[in-house]
Amino acid sequence: MIVKSAADRARFDPAKMGKADLASGEQLFAGLNSFEAGQEHAPHAHCDRDKLYLVLQGRGTLTLGGETTDVGPGDVALARAGIVHGLRNPGPGRLVALVVIAPPPAPAERQRAVRSGEGR
Repeated sequence: MIVKSAADRARFDPAKMGKADLASGEQLFAGLNSFEAGQEHAPHAHCDRDKLYLVLQGRGTLTLGGETTDVGPGDVALARAGIVHGLRNPGPGRLVALVVIAPPPAPAERQRAVRSGEGR
């Protein structure tokens, strides 16, 4: 599977972080997290999954474990299973990050997260 111009698939929502699925397999999931200024994916942890962030566009503030740092295009962060992580867009522009999760969440879990407003 090839996805060209992945960042162009970003979905923005004025009420909460936007999500767009890019690819999913038996061993991993890839998607986009898209943030308007002021939005965040609040710090959280996954007990059984690793998550990799690659910032594609914009600037943000990433929390990983006990560390918080500014990130921008080309920056990569790995949150191993059990490590608290989160991403926030302090503004003024938009922020788009590629997110890779392994093993992948089940499709029903991804839908629940979207319906529950995760990422406000």
